[in-house]
Amino acid sequence: MTERFGTTSTTDDVLLNVDLGGKRVLVTGVSAGLGVETARALAAHGAQVVGTARDLAKAERATAGIQAQAANGGGLALVQLDLASLASVRACADALLAEGQSFDVVIANAGVMRTPFGHTVDGFETQFGSNHLGHFAFVNRIASLIAPGGRLVVLASTGHRNADVDLDDPNFERTPYDPRIAYGRSKTANILFAVEFDRRHRARGVRAAAVHPGVIRTELDRHMQADELDNFLEHMNAQLAAEGRPPFRFKTIPQGAATSVWAAFVAGSEEIGGRYCEDCQVSKIVQGSPDPMSPGVAAYAVNPENAQALWTKSEEMVGERFS
Repeated sequence: MTERFGTTSTTDDVLLNVDLGGKRVLVTGVSAGLGVETARALAAHGAQVVGTARDLAKAERATAGIQAQAANGGGLALVQLDLASLASVRACADALLAEGQSFDVVIANAGVMRTPFGHTVDGFETQFGSNHLGHFAFVNRIASLIAPGGRLVVLASTGHRNADVDLDDPNFERTPYDPRIAYGRSKTANILFAVEFDRRHRARGVRAAAVHPGVIRTELDRHMQADELDNFLEHMNAQLAAEGRPPFRFKTIPQGAATSVWAAFVAGSEEIGGRYCEDCQVSKIVQGSPDPMSPGVAAYAVNPENAQALWTKSEEMVGERFS
C-alpha cells in the first residue's frame, strides 16, 4: 500500500521526493486549470510532458511559466488536438505514431461540462463526443506508444452518479436533452473506458484508472447558470449543518490535480488498475446517489459487462476497431 494522501493533498505533496527524470507523459487539455497544473507539477519533477490543446495560442499563454519551473531535464511541448473532431484526433495520433517516442503515462484530462445541446464535427452529442469518444479514439490509436509498465489515467467526475450511459440513444435523438444528464453519461463513459482499457492491456503491464479531481472552480463550469452552483452548495451546506457536519469546501487546482499525478506515478498499479479514485485513494462502490458530493463510485460505472458493451458501441460510432 502506498503512502496515504487525502482531500487536501496537492500535486507537490504527492510528488515530494519523486524524481520523474527520464519519464515521458502526455496530458490532454493543457490550456487551463487542471491540465496546466498537471503539466507544471510533472515537469517540475523532471518529466518531459507533451500537452495537447485545441487552441494552441491559449495553451502557450497558459503554460508560459512552466519551463522556468522545470527541473532535471523536464519540460513541456505542445501539440494541437481537437477532441471534438475525429479528423483532428487521427491527425494528432498519426503524428505521434510517426514520431515513435513512447509514453510512460497518458492522462486524458481534457473535457467540457454541461454545454448547451450541440454536436461535434462528426455529429456526436457534444459532451459524449468530446469527453468520451474523442479520447476513446485518440488513446486507442496511440495505445502502442504506452510503454510496458505504463499507465492511462482518465479524468472522470462525481457527476457520473447523475446518469449511466445510454447506448440506445447516446446522441439524445429520442431523449429530451438535459446538460446535467449528458455530462453524467460522458463521465460514466470515462470510467467504463478505463475499466475496459485496463482489462485489455494489463497483460503487457499497462494499467488504467479513472480519477475524480474533486469540485474546483475552473472555467469548466462556464456553461452553468451564474447562481446554479452557489444555490446547490447553499442547500447542501444546510443539510450538512443539520447533520452536524462541516460545510463543503472547494478544492484548489493543485489539490484537484493531485489525484491525477498520484494515480500516474505514486499509487501501486495493482491498487488502482481498473478502479475509480478520488482524494488520492481508491473509492468504494456505492448504491444510489443520496449525496452526489459524497465519495464513492456507482456500481454501473465499474461494471465490466457495461464497459465491454460501451467499448463495442464506441467502436461502432467512431468507425474503428481496436484490439
